[in-house]
Amino acid sequence: MLRSPICEILGIEKPVFQGGMAWIADASLAAAVSEAGGLGIIAAMNANADWLREQIHELRTKTTKPFGVNVMLMSPFADEVARVVVEEKVPVVVTGAGNPTKYMKDWVAAGIKVIPVCASVGLARMVERAGACAVVAEGGESGGHVGEATTMALVPQVVDAVKIPVIAAGGIADGRGVAAAFMLGAQGVQVGTRFLVATECTVSEEYKERVLKAKDISTIVTGRSTGHAVRCLKTPFTNAFARRENEGAPVEELEQMGAGALRKAAKDGNYEEGSFMCGQIAGLVHERQSAAEIVNDLVDGAEQLLKGAAAWVA
Repeated sequence: MLRSPICEILGIEKPVFQGGMAWIADASLAAAVSEAGGLGIIAAMNANADWLREQIHELRTKTTKPFGVNVMLMSPFADEVARVVVEEKVPVVVTGAGNPTKYMKDWVAAGIKVIPVCASVGLARMVERAGACAVVAEGGESGGHVGEATTMALVPQVVDAVKIPVIAAGGIADGRGVAAAFMLGAQGVQVGTRFLVATECTVSEEYKERVLKAKDISTIVTGRSTGHAVRCLKTPFTNAFARRENEGAPVEELEQMGAGALRKAAKDGNYEEGSFMCGQIAGLVHERQSAAEIVNDLVDGAEQLLKGAAAWVA
């Protein structure tokens, strides 16, 4: 079985994290991934403390296995969400969209395993000093908010820069991606896009169909001029956003355009006005499966490839 030190650190069976996708990664999906032996993650997104607490309670009716909460640091509710994860004794906190050191002292003191998502070596070093037990090195191939460096370039540099385990994210959808991540020095992977079509994922039917129909050139990155680059599927909304961005529209106008667009896609299935955040790897996602089938396929595929790797060495 494919195992690494991160499995022992977190008490999970398989080194697969499910991405904390806003409006998508809820108790249903997270519980299913945790039950499958990976690390299911609830996305706190822009929700308040009450919503998150309800999701945590719901998840605990479905599984007793370790899980995590993704705290989006840009959220206006970040402070109260940071307190809820302590009060609810959440085993793992994954952070995104910012620097989490403001909260890490309290989280670490409460016994929470803190694993920030990092798009640069500098941030990875900073959070290691603040007490992170691991980091997610996320390349720009991923869906949602992205950095500049690719997974292939970023992961080995982060591995060389820190002593804690590194989880690779961005552009991973099958056993080949998992095996490649381990060869780069990662001890696990975080996967988002493939879980969009999981049976237990409650995202809109339109969203799932769009992912299944995606090709290698189906995504676009917008928002670089605002400082918040986001990768999504190409849709009427993203085309209009990109056009106004290229025309030099002010940041305020672009932010207004993007407000609520992800929810329109994830919950309403609104193709015309929705933002269907999705990674470049969507072209490899061809079928609906349960979360357990996805986790097992990722791990089993990587095992077979890694066992056969010696065939390339004379």
